[in-house]
Amino acid sequence: MKKILVLCDDVWHPAEVIEKGFETLQDKIARFDFVKDAKDILTEEFIAEYAMVINCKSNHLTSGNGADWFEPGVTEVGPAEFEKFIRRGGGYLSLHAGNTYGEDNCFEMAKLIGNEFVTHPPRCSVTVSPVKAHPVTEGVSAFTVRDEHYEIKVIADDAECLLQSESETGGKQIAGYVRTMGDGRLCVLTPGHILSVWQNPMFQKLLVNAIHWCTKEN
Repeated sequence: MKKILVLCDDVWHPAEVIEKGFETLQDKIARFDFVKDAKDILTEEFIAEYAMVINCKSNHLTSGNGADWFEPGVTEVGPAEFEKFIRRGGGYLSLHAGNTYGEDNCFEMAKLIGNEFVTHPPRCSVTVSPVKAHPVTEGVSAFTVRDEHYEIKVIADDAECLLQSESETGGKQIAGYVRTMGDGRLCVLTPGHILSVWQNPMFQKLLVNAIHWCTKEN
């Protein structure tokens, strides 16, 4: 069974939501290993043991420590090492808080995933809809959840948009896209702030599809 590394836990996104969100998938489609303090655990050799990395974490050390995760000269695995991992054939999913990087917050990470975080309104009713047929959206129909409605600015020229999100307060936004990088695959999904989103059957289907695509199983 393939192993997938899940990076989670920051000031605004506690690991408990992510860990519970993966409970129904654990040891069914993969073995998920969770790391919270990624600064002092990750090395290139460590991540090479995994078929895929899922980043659900912003640039904070942990939920109890708002210091930067990425620190030049200290952090062993940063954007450059993640890119190397992907280009060598690894899968990478940037999920919700994994898309909170930008010009003033580890822009190298924003360039890697292909988007800059702009803002989000207060939690609201958000409808997520597929806009293109793709293995990631196969079997997924529009669904509505209460969530943080992320607005991102896509900066990657090769991003293939697959999902749109819409709310009264946030308008229409890109909610998901895919990219290929060397021999690897990268997917971005913006929903996922609260547990009820993770428990939505359509979100679970989307998550499973994204994992299968990133690990070249479809």
